[in-house]
Amino acid sequence: MSPAVFRIIIVGGGIAGFAAAIALREPNRNITVLEQSSLNKEIGALISFQPNASRIIQSDWGLDLQNARPMVDEGFRIYNTDGKLINAIPLLVKKEYEGDRLLFHRRDLHDNLKQHAMSDFSSGKGNPVEVRVASKVVKCDVLSGIVELETGEKLSADLIIGADGIHSVVRRYVLPEEPQPMPTGLSAYRLMISTEILEKEEPDFCSKINPREPFTSMIVAHNCRLIMGPGRQGEVYGITALVPDEQMNEDPNAKQSWVAEGDLNKILQTFSEFPDWVTSIFKYEITDFPLKDRCSPIIQRHSSDLGLWQLRDLNPLAKWHSGRVVLIGDAAHAMLPTQGQGASQAIEDAEALGAFFEDISDPPSPEDISSILETVIQARYSRASLIQAYSRQAAKPGTMKGENTVTM
Repeated sequence: MSPAVFRIIIVGGGIAGFAAAIALREPNRNITVLEQSSLNKEIGALISFQPNASRIIQSDWGLDLQNARPMVDEGFRIYNTDGKLINAIPLLVKKEYEGDRLLFHRRDLHDNLKQHAMSDFSSGKGNPVEVRVASKVVKCDVLSGIVELETGEKLSADLIIGADGIHSVVRRYVLPEEPQPMPTGLSAYRLMISTEILEKEEPDFCSKINPREPFTSMIVAHNCRLIMGPGRQGEVYGITALVPDEQMNEDPNAKQSWVAEGDLNKILQTFSEFPDWVTSIFKYEITDFPLKDRCSPIIQRHSSDLGLWQLRDLNPLAKWHSGRVVLIGDAAHAMLPTQGQGASQAIEDAEALGAFFEDISDPPSPEDISSILETVIQARYSRASLIQAYSRQAAKPGTMKGENTVTM
């Protein structure tokens, strides 16, 4: 008689979800990722892995990230609005932390993790993960381990992982009083520009900041911040523009991040006190072309692809798990991007799940599941909550508004 299979459902097909799938792949396990979108594609933006995450991905999991075209970030450079370098902080982290700070195009990283989760990339790692798109979860029974989809279909598992982001559906079934993501006083524009076009059309900018060099560059002035860096090994240049909420243009009723369409005139107005060599680059935007079709980015001279969203985060939750269900990533500890640790903490969550379930091959009892999940959370909660606080603290003065201010 064949042994019973350990069934795992992961709600959410983003970076956190696929990281958990990779970490939990073992013989005698069936893992299903439920993704609400029909395409399961990440948006086009830059994302970083800090050394704590890159060490796990490359050394502990042994994943080949070359298809994701990572760049090693060699340091931070801070410029004034005249384009003068006023501070440089080298990142000499490889020796101390056994990992680099890596920069990715978010879609490339997502595709790479998805490929590893779904492929038979090594013997002894169990069955490839099944990914079901257009599978929106609307209900979750934490005790019985049953999720219900929007279609009415019900699926059961021994372990359910809520990796469905800051607006998590699963979270409301873990916590009796679900907290709501809080506005933080900051909003952000994000855009991606072809480096080739920058070099051709904006020589003044490129004479001050070389968009191909592997550095994160920042300009902080007039209560606004520009954080910029290269991706795809210098092929694209990503820009995040942080602005106070009173200068944002997002639909305040929007439930999802990235849904708001930015307005070129609005961002130019917001940065009107910045010099032309900076603001002139905002008018260039490229369509988010797939990695295999990198031949001719289309120059857009309007803001149809300019993303704008209000930055929100969560106070530390009272708990991350109930019954057979556990929350990870932004569903458990959404944090601001100021420390660059959002995705990296999701990787740590996945690593903890993989480690504490490593010796479990048969379906665990509800009591064993709950005990193991409690151990996972004991290992993760204080660290993730502290980084949440650091991330919010680093966003000041934009977050110095009453209840949103962190006391440390």
